[in-house]
Amino acid sequence: MAKKGNSRVQVILECTEQREAGVPGMSRYITTKNKKNTPDRLERKKYNPCLKKVTVHREIK
Repeated sequence: MAKKGNSRVQVILECTEQREAGVPGMSRYITTKNKKNTPDRLERKKYNPCLKKVTVHREIK
């Protein structure tokens, strides 16, 4: 039996607060998501070591 295409893709999450503040450095995380179940952009709260606090990270292209 043939396998169906894998709907899971790797996405990059980047900190939104650090980008807006213009602080040097970059906080990015790599994760996977199911494109069929989550077609819109992913948004998670993750730790930012540059700002030393938990911030919102959004999916970038």
